[in-house]
Amino acid sequence: MAVIEREARIVNPLGMHVRPGAEFVKVANRFKSAVEVRKDDAVVNGKSILGMMTLAAECGSSIMIKTDGDDAEQAMAALLELVAAGFHEMHLKPGAKEDA
Repeated sequence: MAVIEREARIVNPLGMHVRPGAEFVKVANRFKSAVEVRKDDAVVNGKSILGMMTLAAECGSSIMIKTDGDDAEQAMAALLELVAAGFHEMHLKPGAKEDA
């Protein structure tokens, strides 16, 4: 069983709001490994949308992702890829209306 911890920078202009939080949880739940996310002093379950929403990770902030389990490497790779891709929201600008 592997435990991996990596830092990721939030790059999408709107930061971690409902849609990217839900996307993170969806990807995390594809894996058996436990996923923990930390920002500053807050530590949350990366498989919980409510937990992810409490992080309030704005653009430019860093989060620490920890995966723990048999597929920890695969889970970490998928989550880091999602965050690095800006949760596929790089086209959205602060203050712009979002499509639901």
